[in-house]
Amino acid sequence: MEWNDLTEGAKAVLEQTRNIKNDHIQIVEFEVGFEQQFEDNDEDTYKVSIKEDDYQSLKRYTQENEYGDKFHMARNKNIVKIILLENGKIPDNLSEFPVFRQYKKEALIKNEVESESAAETSQE
Repeated sequence: MEWNDLTEGAKAVLEQTRNIKNDHIQIVEFEVGFEQQFEDNDEDTYKVSIKEDDYQSLKRYTQENEYGDKFHMARNKNIVKIILLENGKIPDNLSEFPVFRQYKKEALIKNEVESESAAETSQE
């Protein structure tokens, strides 16, 4: 399966694994049903939406990846984790690697609370 065959939501999730060596991200955790609008510095907006089709696309990609990286993918209800394998195995020191969780509804709520707290602090 090639990159162009992936759905847009699947590409958004896998983009997080593309710079793994630089960012030391070993685990990407996301939620099927996640949807959010993002803005970048150039004031361009884009939407990330992860649907069941995206999950199926990711599942196929992680099993048939032609680019050399090997992944383990696990799902519990709507929460999915993709782990980048080292030498075909889950690393022993997995707890030392940051987990990318931006594509979870729980992360959205946490960010909103943090933004509100920062706004209240700056008004004082």
